Amino acid sequence: MQTNRMAANKVAIITGSGRGIGAASAKLFAQHNYAVCINYKSDHQSAQQVADMICASGGRCITVQANVAEEQDVKSLFNRVEKELGQVTVLVNNAGILKPQMRLQEMSAQRIQSVLTNNILSCFLCSQEAVRRMSTKLGGSGGAIINVSSGAARSGSPNEYIDYAASKGAMDTITIGLAKEVASEGIRVNGVRPALIYTDMHVDGGEATRVERLKSAIPLQRGGSVAEVAEAIYWLASDKSSFTTGSFIDVTGGL
Repeated sequence: MQTNRMAANKVAIITGSGRGIGAASAKLFAQHNYAVCINYKSDHQSAQQVADMICASGGRCITVQANVAEEQDVKSLFNRVEKELGQVTVLVNNAGILKPQMRLQEMSAQRIQSVLTNNILSCFLCSQEAVRRMSTKLGGSGGAIINVSSGAARSGSPNEYIDYAASKGAMDTITIGLAKEVASEGIRVNGVRPALIYTDMHVDGGEATRVERLKSAIPLQRGGSVAEVAEAIYWLASDKSSFTTGSFIDVTGGL
């Protein structure tokens, strides 16, 4: 665990925060005096680098390895955060996977199941555990859940990642339904839909330079940064969005 002596009464769990949007979000929340849980599935080195940067700036954080598509891992993750950092006030469902580009007819059932399980089930399980701890009806103090979806949920991502797009569409549905379900319990649920952001995830999809290839189709004529997405996530977690729930911010450059 990495901590300093700074007290914090705001605690954020950010899943998949060892790199990309998750890492940028972890740093931003730490800058705003959140104690942050940096969750990772297997890449401890990247998560540790994020933690080192946060601690070097005077922040407070822990790194926790957990496969958030596994129920017991999720329970253990939340239990550890509550024990070491305090009551969770923000959950950012950011963890997700992307497979190489291909058309639907080429996708194996195993691939589709893997994408749907990792991207959808993780959102269900983490949100479920967060509600159990945040709900004012269950003794909690309220909180915010932000789901990191994708512009692919609206475009469908034809010829590339229909399975990924479908998983993000499901995440949007979870956002709307859960927001209505827990609004009276002190919990706000919102989503951020990034598109064509410079992240390592494009390497996973088999085209590291994908943003460069497609940026001319973006009205703003450029790709987005992880920091720009993190700012949208943070706003939805903050009191400045206190009357916002069941809503989405599209960080897409106008697409």
